[in-house]
Amino acid sequence: MKVLYHYDVGPWLRDRLNRMAQEEGLKVAICSERDHEGFLEQVADTDVLLHNLEPVKDEHMAAAPKLKLVQKIGVGVNTIDLESAKARGIAVCNMPGTNSQAVSEMTLLLILACLRRLPVFHTRTARGDGWGWPPAMQDTLGEVAGKTVGLVGNGSVPQLLTPVLKAMGARVIFTKRGTPDPAMPEWVDKPTLLAESDIISLHIPLVDETRHWLDRGAISQMKPGAILVNTARGPLVDEEALAAALSTGRIMGAGLDVFAEEPSPANNPLFKLDNVVLAPHVAFFTLGTLERSLAVASENINRLRDGRELLHRVA
Repeated sequence: MKVLYHYDVGPWLRDRLNRMAQEEGLKVAICSERDHEGFLEQVADTDVLLHNLEPVKDEHMAAAPKLKLVQKIGVGVNTIDLESAKARGIAVCNMPGTNSQAVSEMTLLLILACLRRLPVFHTRTARGDGWGWPPAMQDTLGEVAGKTVGLVGNGSVPQLLTPVLKAMGARVIFTKRGTPDPAMPEWVDKPTLLAESDIISLHIPLVDETRHWLDRGAISQMKPGAILVNTARGPLVDEEALAAALSTGRIMGAGLDVFAEEPSPANNPLFKLDNVVLAPHVAFFTLGTLERSLAVASENINRLRDGRELLHRVA
């Protein structure tokens, strides 16, 4: 059975994949997400595709007659053509929870970096101008303590973040799709969360009803001077409206690990702003996440080989 890992890999991950191949009796190949021609060649005789970020389209599945499973390394499957997979009899599975610790820590990192304007201080200090920061910037520096943090969603990442934020002195409120959960006393509706939150962090999947969840109208309802953090999916936010709000100071800052277009081009207007903290969709990426993810992938590969029910099948 051939397994194709579709991502750029470092030494640790390459060694771990080689060990998985030996232990499970597999042929494991690796293809960079930037090597589009190479991917089409490699996927032609692939049985299991380990998928990260580069979209898996109908044309890729058409070129893979042996493909039986697309295993998402992570949770969100919006980058996989689920209809095509279903039509071709290709199973799609994800792995909820494997990256929750990493994403929750990255979310906290982005919150703190925004509150303390870390990129500005880093740049000024590195060029020898550490004591030359504008006095007006003093008014933009804050702490988690005393802030209201609005978490959009109530999955494993918000659940990990909540006790940490409360221990730091924050008030935590939630909103989510659907009806209120009696087990969530901090649940509020969307307008309340927008109006009361000093910090809003997004933790919902990208589906039709959540696209531009934070649109121009919603941004206008946010508390003046608030901070937005997004480690979920870029299209949850109207980037043009967000850039405008950040430029005018309507929103104080944003910590963004995801974007509407990925990889996002250098001319993205958000990249020109010094009140934005940026990362290239790596919130999930730690060695701990990879170890947990490969354990799930190995289990599903064995289940596929044995004809057993797959874990976390979504299509």
